[in-house]
Amino acid sequence: MVYVLTMFGNVLIVVLVSISQRLQSPMYLFLRNLSFCEVLFTTNIVPKMLQVIWHDGSSISFFGCASQLYLFGATGIAECLLLTSMSYDRYLAICKPLHYFSIMNVKRYLYLVIFSWLCAIILPAISIGLICMLDFCGPSVVDHFFCDLAPVLELSCSDTSTVEFEVFAQTVPVFVFTFIYIVATYVFIFLAILKITSTVGRQKAFSTCSSHLTVVCIYYGTMICLYVTPSGRQSVKVNKTLSLLYSVVTPLLNPIIYSLRNQEIRNVIQKIILKKT
Repeated sequence: MVYVLTMFGNVLIVVLVSISQRLQSPMYLFLRNLSFCEVLFTTNIVPKMLQVIWHDGSSISFFGCASQLYLFGATGIAECLLLTSMSYDRYLAICKPLHYFSIMNVKRYLYLVIFSWLCAIILPAISIGLICMLDFCGPSVVDHFFCDLAPVLELSCSDTSTVEFEVFAQTVPVFVFTFIYIVATYVFIFLAILKITSTVGRQKAFSTCSSHLTVVCIYYGTMICLYVTPSGRQSVKVNKTLSLLYSVVTPLLNPIIYSLRNQEIRNVIQKIILKKT
């Protein structure tokens, strides 16, 4: 049920932004890419997870496991970069409103989106290439409900230090730097909002970025909790629980947050419903 609701919510946003002329601003175009990313991410994880739960375990080929791990990494990188692009867009809208349309034009939007997806396609391929060069021996049992990096590397009888270093080298710029950048942009956004004299103006300015800020807090908060969990067998259940939150709950909440807190999206939905009735 959660999977169906997640797919419905994200596909709905993709369709609404694609067909509505009122939602053609960069903010909603970035949101369309984010929702499409969530569709890929959820479809990559949840159907196989349901099979594992239903049958109390499941088999997967090496190619299938590598493909799932690749898509997991690709959608994670894409989401980080898209959320960063959205924070940049909100920073320009709040802090530099007079220059917004000259800076955030169609060309700049396309550059940011293409850069996000190119990084998402290329960077995980390097990691998967290194993993495919490893030797795997012993029990071929992934102690997880999907092919995550850590349980897959545990099955290798080769030296995995090169893979771990390469993944770490990706994590710092993709996750840490983007998180720092988003925090910095919102510091400037809050300072700019505080300078607005009217209460209505402050509320309107904050409402334009509150949905994005909520999604950022959920996404990065879950990721931080997931990857600062102490290593060891005692943390396997905690890791699985956090992974479940990250892979199932978060993609469901994103379209709900944007549809409930965004007046433009609600207006477009109401307009379509009224036309149908």
